[in-house]
Formats: sequence, C-alpha cells, structure tokens
Amino acid sequence: MSEYKMTMPQEVVRIINTLEEHGYEAYAVGGCVRDAMLGRTPEDWDITTSAKPLEVKALFRKTIDTGLQHGTITVMMNGEGYEVTTYRIDGEYEDGRHPKEVAFTTNLKMDLERRDFTINAMAYNDRSGLVDEFDGVGDLKKGIIRCVGDAGQRFDEDALRMLRAVRFSGQLGFVIEPDTLRAMEARIQNLEKISAERIRVEMTKLLISPNPGTVRVAYTAGMTKVFLPELDRMMTCDQQNHHHCYTVGEHSIHGIERIQSIMAGEKQEELSGYAGEKLRKLCASLDKKQYTMLVLTMLLHDVAKPAVMTLDDNGEGHFYGHPEKSAAMARSILKRLTYDNDTIDTVVRLIRYHDYRMENTMRAVRRAASKIGRDIMWMEFVAQYADVLSQSPDTIAAKTAKLDACMEKYEDIEAKNQPLCVKDLAVNGRDLMQEGIKTGPQLGKILQGLLEAVLEEPERNTKEQLLVLVKELESGSND
Repeated sequence: MSEYKMTMPQEVVRIINTLEEHGYEAYAVGGCVRDAMLGRTPEDWDITTSAKPLEVKALFRKTIDTGLQHGTITVMMNGEGYEVTTYRIDGEYEDGRHPKEVAFTTNLKMDLERRDFTINAMAYNDRSGLVDEFDGVGDLKKGIIRCVGDAGQRFDEDALRMLRAVRFSGQLGFVIEPDTLRAMEARIQNLEKISAERIRVEMTKLLISPNPGTVRVAYTAGMTKVFLPELDRMMTCDQQNHHHCYTVGEHSIHGIERIQSIMAGEKQEELSGYAGEKLRKLCASLDKKQYTMLVLTMLLHDVAKPAVMTLDDNGEGHFYGHPEKSAAMARSILKRLTYDNDTIDTVVRLIRYHDYRMENTMRAVRRAASKIGRDIMWMEFVAQYADVLSQSPDTIAAKTAKLDACMEKYEDIEAKNQPLCVKDLAVNGRDLMQEGIKTGPQLGKILQGLLEAVLEEPERNTKEQLLVLVKELESGSND
C-alpha cells in the first residue's frame, strides 16, 4: 500500500465509496491509474471490486450488462458509463485469445497478476492508497514495458498483448524490457490467431501515437510479417533513385513521423515560415479519424513500389504507375484489416493523387483541386509535404518552394470560393431542364462543359452567363 494520493472523477469516487459502504473492496485499476500517475488524463476509468456482478447491479440505479460472463457491469452516472469488474482469475487459454473460463475471487492480488504489463497492474482507492504488487511504479520511472510475471505465459494467454506492448511503447515513449521482447519474438506466429479487427485497433493506436516510428519494433520483431507483410517488402526495397535516401518502408515511416512532428507543433527547418504555420494549423484542425486517414496514407502511399520497380541503363530506379497501383493495393490491405469504407475510400484517393504535381498557375491548381476533390485537398497538401520532407535532403528545397506557391494559390481559390465541381455551378440540372434540355447523358455532358468553362474563368459562374453558354454547348452538341 502507498500514501500516494490520486484525484479521481467524483463519479468514480462515488462508485468506490458505495461498494465499500456495503462491505466490498473496490479500486480504480489499470490504464487509468497508470495515466493519472504519468500526469495524463485517462480516457476511461475502470473499477475492480470483490463484489459479484449481481451484487454490483443491486447497488446502482442504472446499469448495463456489458460482459456479465466475465464479471463486468457498466454503471451509468451523469450520462457516463464506468465499467465495474469483479476480481477474477482467468482459466486456461486454448486459442491464444480468450480464457476457456473465468473464476471470481475475493483476492485483489490474484486479479492483478492476470493482467498484461506491470504498469497496467496497479490499483488505487482513497482508503488504501496505491496497490502496486509488481513494481509498476518502478517501471514507470524507468520507462519500460514489462510483463506481469512470466512474459511467455502472458503472451501465450493472449497473443495480441505482443502488439499492445509495441503500442504502449509508442504511446508512452517507453522501451520494451529485453526478456519481454525475447518472449514476443519467440511467439510471433501466434498473432495469426488474432482477428483482423483487434489487430487494426492496436495498429491504429500505434500509428497515431506520439512515437509512430515504434512500428519499426513490430517489423524487427517479426510481427508485421504476419499482419502486414507488404511493409516487410517495403522495408527491404532500396529505391536506387537520386530523389530518395531511404528504403520504401523507411521513407513511408519517416512520412508518418513528419506528420506527427507537425501535429505536435515542432518546427520543420526545411519549410518556409508560411508553409510551416499553414501545415501546423491544418494538422491542428484534423479530427482523430482524419489524422488516422493521413497516417495510413503515408504508410501505404508507396506500397506498390517494390512490385513496379524497374532499373534503367544507368542503374536508376523508376516506379512508373505506382500511385494508381498503390491505391489499389491499399484498398485491399485496408479491407483486410477491416477499416470502414469512408476511411478506405479517402485513403485510396489521397494515395492516388499523392504524386500529382501541379503547375504553378491558378488555372492548373483549380483543375488539380477539381480532380482531387475539395473535401480532401488540404489533406493532400499535408501528405505531399510529408512525402517531400522524407526524401533526399538536396531535393527538398525546390519541391517545397513549388508546393508553397501552389498552396498559396489554392488558399486564394478557397478565399474566393471559386467553383471546383458541378455542385458549385450557379445553375443545376433543373435550370437546364427549364431551358429545354432533356434529362439524360446530354444534360450531364453540358454540366461538365459548364464546369470546364468556369475552371478556366471562374468569373463566368453566374446564372446569366452560364445559361448563355448552355445554348452554345447545346448547339455544338447538335452539329
């Protein structure tokens, strides 16, 4: 027991106090204790108790049977849910994923020793203070990820814990303790038993963590060979091209690290003041899902390069058609990893156009934005900058200068709300039908012709001018 004092939400205190007042033990447990001790704000507060599930239900007005067979009840307070789980001992794990059975216990230590890592096996309440049976505090101070008890046994129980170790390493900036790492490396193939959904959750948390480059640990330990073998091929593909100083895989990981660095507000020495500030604001405006889309884009934007690579007579590497082929491969990979359709479609579009080089004119930038899509254009700029910043240092200045000029022009296009798609036109299909145009292919063709005209000259996007142009286009189509 420890004299350490932790500030907990009043709802958590109330749940613990209620259970204690009725003769049960109860503690905040796991990740919330870890995060609070690190000065971080816990996302969730979990509670462990000696009370059985039905005993918990009897004490609170509103509960949800979240996982009754595993002893978990969600207690609802002020619109928030708090998981309360009975102390338990996990039975034999037959599939490397789930215990065959669980048995409830009244012994807190027995509950804590079934948990994955020492830093996640601490419990706290105001009456007893901190309960740390496995030196989780010491490991927090040392900055290490270490299993509770025998690492091999913990990973045999649930193979996903191996990827969780890498994820925590990325999130916390900790290193994996050597014995824990060796136990992981000896059991990599057990990851084949883990569902794609569970892999996806851990991989995503790692990639959007403050240290996404920790994915290299998953690669060197052999994990990605199981769930993302494409990355292994990328990591060994020397690009042999003067634009690049890294393998395809290292280039891609550096791209993710660049986006994270920009998101963290770190100064990018290679960027102009304009670009650095603009990208910082763009990244700060992203929600979690958009940020996930961007890091997945950087991870997979060159995934087809090993397959399409050719060498010219001078030994220079070329990757003709790689954006389109990478987009197709990314779609397949993301489906395999069970990402949602919106994420897949957006990432595929970003990859398809990541190498699209705009000319430095307003007309060219408008056409590029029309092709790429206004909805992802700013994200595409972030991806293109991250791509360039992860290439050979002596090629960066010229490429970023061109991107700066194009981004400034696109900012002007947005400020003037210039039309970029058919929906932006001052007329619509109904207007054309009122002019005698029949619904069907011709109507769509004329709308596209109007868009082409306003992409060239945005000032023509008025109803009067476009209706005049409709007559010209209709006449031309009838010739």
